[in-house]
Amino acid sequence: MGSRIIAFYAVLLRGAGLAALVLLLTLTAASAERRVALVLGNSQYQHAAPLANPARDAQAMAERLQNLGFEVVSGFDLTKQQTQTTVAQFAKQVRGADVALFFYAGHGLQVLGKNYLLPVDAALEDETSLDFEAVSVDFILRQMSRETSIRLVFLDACRDNPLADVLAKTAGIKGASSGLAEIPIENGGAGTLVAFAASPNQLAYDGSGEHSPFTTALLQHIGESNVSITEAMNRVTSDVFKATARKQRPWINVSLTTEVVLHKVDLNAPLIVGEASTLQAEAGSETRNTDASSGQNADQLALDTLRAKIPKLATDGPILFDRPVKFGDPSIDGKSFAQLIKSEPLFSPVEGLDKSVWEGKHCDTCHEWNEARLCEQAKNFAANDVSVLRLQHPLGTRFKVALARWAQGGCQ
Repeated sequence: MGSRIIAFYAVLLRGAGLAALVLLLTLTAASAERRVALVLGNSQYQHAAPLANPARDAQAMAERLQNLGFEVVSGFDLTKQQTQTTVAQFAKQVRGADVALFFYAGHGLQVLGKNYLLPVDAALEDETSLDFEAVSVDFILRQMSRETSIRLVFLDACRDNPLADVLAKTAGIKGASSGLAEIPIENGGAGTLVAFAASPNQLAYDGSGEHSPFTTALLQHIGESNVSITEAMNRVTSDVFKATARKQRPWINVSLTTEVVLHKVDLNAPLIVGEASTLQAEAGSETRNTDASSGQNADQLALDTLRAKIPKLATDGPILFDRPVKFGDPSIDGKSFAQLIKSEPLFSPVEGLDKSVWEGKHCDTCHEWNEARLCEQAKNFAANDVSVLRLQHPLGTRFKVALARWAQGGCQ
């Protein structure tokens, strides 16, 4: 399947006389299987103190999943009615998907072993509140289990929840608490993974940074190249445990019958594939009957599709080597190229390299970076803009985008 998709893109771009075709491997992986995600995040609660991070957590996760080839149905700060409408849309869209994914950040609670997510208008004043104001996790799991092969669930919903205390005290419901209960996994398809931000019946931290500790680690690891989802969650657990001084340990329940890798990269694939004349010759009889003008339109469409995946920077201003840059990525925002090339990498400097080899090292050691060498790399990205999507950069894709802008300004 992958080779046929690559050949298809080669045919599309042959007529435009482009010097090279840069492959976007995450697109080819997404084409091989259908992925649908539901992403919900609630921060602005009407009957409880607002939470700082959940809506931001969900928005960042929605963007990450889109970059991994998911069709994303999302909602932020939703009421019960709005939540039901969004889940109904997801239920229709997810049917028959190869991978179904659900991410939730916000308040949740358990009552007698059953888990509930709380929309922003939940008040929980009496025993009928759960049915009319909360959303059962089991209900959502049923929607994502219809004719789907793989199901992935991530619940960052174990925060300290005052509404659980209200329900327990005012309504007299025993067994109501903030921590979520273990979710049993049913057989079917290629299996299910359920990940909680904290162990069953324990609380999770909302965090004082841009995202919660759990979501921060999940964003870091869920899209790592050639890393299985189970290994990614092992890394998430380790990161959260360290970040919270051993106070919070994510809990994973997994029953997968196949390895699930959300970002597959062919380590043997060349960065640039062929000259325009070579592409035309290799296309053979499939290209001989193609009209020139329609071919050019298809070429432009293919390029536009790739360019739509390039992330935007948070600034439109000039990029200078020794001036702070607004990348739009909180992990590197406010730092200059000069600072960043002497910092630790965020991603592997070589695709597939074990984390133990590069973690804690410095980028100038990994790549022998200096201003001149960085400028040469930046010129490549400026000359072929979609090349920023080819491989994960040690400092992230937005760093590549900024490099291209820097080169366009003459590497000043």
